[in-house]
Amino acid sequence: MKTLATPDNFSARKQTIARHFANASDYDQQANIQQQVCQYLLDNLTHTKHDSVLEVGAGTGQMTRLLAAHIQSQHWLINELCAEQAATLQSIVPNADITIGDAETMDFEGEHSLIISANAVQWFDNPLSFVAHSARRLQAGGQLLFNTFTPNNFWQIKRLTGQGLYYPDIDEWQLALVSAGFEIIELSTQRFELPFASPYAILKHMKLTGVSTNRTQVNTSNTPPFMWTKARLQQFESDYWQHFSAQDDAGQPIVHLTYEVLIVNAFKQ
Repeated sequence: MKTLATPDNFSARKQTIARHFANASDYDQQANIQQQVCQYLLDNLTHTKHDSVLEVGAGTGQMTRLLAAHIQSQHWLINELCAEQAATLQSIVPNADITIGDAETMDFEGEHSLIISANAVQWFDNPLSFVAHSARRLQAGGQLLFNTFTPNNFWQIKRLTGQGLYYPDIDEWQLALVSAGFEIIELSTQRFELPFASPYAILKHMKLTGVSTNRTQVNTSNTPPFMWTKARLQQFESDYWQHFSAQDDAGQPIVHLTYEVLIVNAFKQ
């Protein structure tokens, strides 16, 4: 059974995000950090048998494939923003209910023993709301397991362009979890410095993984969205080399992009 929503029902920002990921055909080849995060989440699962599993923001199914191979559940509910991914997700878990829609505004019915989300919550307009939303749909003793990113994520891009997603810090997540009635809360961070041959290669990597520095961040001001121009791109490349250049093991010049991942693992009272 599928419950589908059309992109017309989404906010303008969510429509933009859905289009970016719908066009990210090389996502799985580029998203090495995201795949490592999925494996880390899998390693932190407490139980392999569940009454009901809810996966939020399943994307291309990186996390879904791992779950399908390693756990059993009487019921699967898999959510994704992009309708283009529905057939892929259904093929991974044929008996799952696939819901296409905005996880921030949907009411996921029932009570689940596991709510899990990989590389998705950072796209919420209000990421912290995911905690209270999940608490309402978790069984007593149920596990909430997801990742997001810290304010240090992509800090090089933010420094040079002034653009980027808003990421709550670890203290804000802790407060949200306690306030929502979670216990045995574990918060941990992992930092990755991804090397690239050039600043342009970094921008290409971000595009191929669905990430963009324009029109996807929450705009709380009336400033126009960031747009790339030829001059701005040239300045960006020059500044990136000036401030963030390094060398690989062979002595060749490279630049790095920082990923800093926050893992949230908590249980409902």
